[in-house]
Amino acid sequence: MAVGELFDLDGQVAVVTGASRGIGRGIAELLADAGAKVVVASRTLADCEAVVEAIADAGGTAVAQAVDVTDEDAVEALAQRAVDAFGSLSIWVNNAGGSPGRMPLTELPRADWEFTVALNLTSVYLGARAAAKHMTAGSIVNISSRSSWGAVPNNGHYAATKAGVNVLTSTLAHEMGPDIRVNAVAPGAVPTDIFFEVMKMTPEDLPQYARDTGVPLERLGTPTDIAAAVLYLVAPASGWVTGELITVSGGR
Repeated sequence: MAVGELFDLDGQVAVVTGASRGIGRGIAELLADAGAKVVVASRTLADCEAVVEAIADAGGTAVAQAVDVTDEDAVEALAQRAVDAFGSLSIWVNNAGGSPGRMPLTELPRADWEFTVALNLTSVYLGARAAAKHMTAGSIVNISSRSSWGAVPNNGHYAATKAGVNVLTSTLAHEMGPDIRVNAVAPGAVPTDIFFEVMKMTPEDLPQYARDTGVPLERLGTPTDIAAAVLYLVAPASGWVTGELITVSGGR
């Protein structure tokens, strides 16, 4: 197979959640550039439509869909939207997620715990289940986190849900094979809007943060860094890869 064919997504239909900004937008735009037709999904329709416009301007094909990934009916409707718009579904990226803030677990309100579990973990289960109803063959990629193993003081609620994503990924890979592959990407620090909000940082803080945290490549990540790993996992290049977690973190 030629190099170009290894990463060619022509004829593929992809759903990307949390795709209106940050890592999700980077994934949606790169998959579209590789030839996939993309359903851009997030809570705010107007933000999704802006991404769709950018994809169209670059020569790609996409549609927008508002979705609350914690709502089962909304996730089912998202999968149906892909089929209605493009006739099939072959790629699903569970990217939507986040954290209500940083604090010790003993001080975390139960409502914040349950919100985090619903947003980061239950949403992956709902997405995979909805995708499976419409996919005869294809690939699911779950976005985990570098914080999904080891102690993560003041962010244990987020880390615990991402550890759950890792187990869901390996289990789904066994249950959905051989025709549907399921993998995950664990990003390190990527300075998105959510990152700045949770970490209480500004862009000027980033170089020092990279040095303080010991990132060997001495920079933080970009949405494209993560999107490139996702592209590999949904493309023919990774045809014998399933149940894996790829860490993209600059070496830390």
